[in-house]
Amino acid sequence: MVLEVVNPYEVAVAQFDAAAEKLNLSQDLREVLRKPKRELTVNFPVRLDDGSIQMFTGYRVQHNIARGPAKGGIRYSPDVSLDEVRALAMWMTWKCAVVGIPFGGAKGGVICDPRRLSRGEMERLTRRYTTEVSILIGPQGDIPAPDVNTNPQVMAWMMDTYSMHQGYSVPAVVTGKPIAIGGSEGRFDATGRGVLFVTQQAMQHFHIPFAGARVVVQGFGNVGSVTARLMQQAGATIIGLSDIYGGVWSNRGIDVHRALRHVQEHGRLEGLPGTEPISNSALLELPCDVLIPAATENQLTRNNADRVQARLIVEAANGPTTPDADAIFRARGIPLVPDILANAGGVTVSYFEWVQDLQAFFWSEDEINKKLKQIMVRSFRAVWNKAQEQQEDLRTAAYLLAVSRVAEATALRGIYP
Repeated sequence: MVLEVVNPYEVAVAQFDAAAEKLNLSQDLREVLRKPKRELTVNFPVRLDDGSIQMFTGYRVQHNIARGPAKGGIRYSPDVSLDEVRALAMWMTWKCAVVGIPFGGAKGGVICDPRRLSRGEMERLTRRYTTEVSILIGPQGDIPAPDVNTNPQVMAWMMDTYSMHQGYSVPAVVTGKPIAIGGSEGRFDATGRGVLFVTQQAMQHFHIPFAGARVVVQGFGNVGSVTARLMQQAGATIIGLSDIYGGVWSNRGIDVHRALRHVQEHGRLEGLPGTEPISNSALLELPCDVLIPAATENQLTRNNADRVQARLIVEAANGPTTPDADAIFRARGIPLVPDILANAGGVTVSYFEWVQDLQAFFWSEDEINKKLKQIMVRSFRAVWNKAQEQQEDLRTAAYLLAVSRVAEATALRGIYP
């Protein structure tokens, strides 16, 4: 299969344009909301373990801050590009708006391959990148978080670096930190738990029984592994999993805890006992009740959408479905829960963490999970009601809600000066 190369920023803008047209937004507002507010590109040196110097390129993009400080993850990947970061920042704006939390959208990234970097090299890269983007980030202005190939340890290095510049500890500058330095209970599982909550709601509304439901999860990183584990705990049957090396599947179901142990021991899902190997592309086409793409952008395209056999798609990743594939799924009657709703659990608990850090007052994990469920269920129902009211699919409904909220805030604030 020839992979379709799609520019993620063009996808993000096309999704916005479609919503803006249906909302009849003024040309002035469309002009403002189509463009990121700020873009920072940094080129910086890092000393490697062998003593040599290597230059790295990183980005931080703020899309819109009309509703609050910019919020968004940092990813480390060879595939990072400015257009990818622009798209992710825009999606973060809509994500925060659709769940009603007072943040705007941002995103960051460094072009690197973390698998080729030692722990010391990762720390030096992180601290130098943090220093370079410190002119933008801060607890009142722009709060980073983990994303692809970054984790609580990377956030700890970022927080420490920023704090050293300030001369005192500033835990609220990042979220997704270890609990020992101001992180929140429930943060690690938050995105996957949010996916579970909206999947349960969607299955209920589309009359798909949850108990024993056959689920395929593409991606076994921070989001995919947690989603698979929680879905299994809640009673679903996981029949397919994949990571960057390939996939595994079993018609009888996969023990996710066993898969997690296997990855810890071997570094990949490949060879998991009791499963058969499968390519990533074939995994997406397995017959199943729920398909959960939890990897990267542009996985479901016009080249494979006709062969997808899921009854429901839930986007745990950002931007996994192209507009062409969206149109095919609509025509085929396959409902889809969009990324800006489905994976908003992470930024929701990031918001909780930020609030706790600012107050220096922390909540229990039960409180966190209860508040998260309330927000995710409320947000799904609002999107569902909008879809019924406007006779639209769930992605369009989510965008109508999100874009209208950001547009209202932008218009009320006006243009300065």
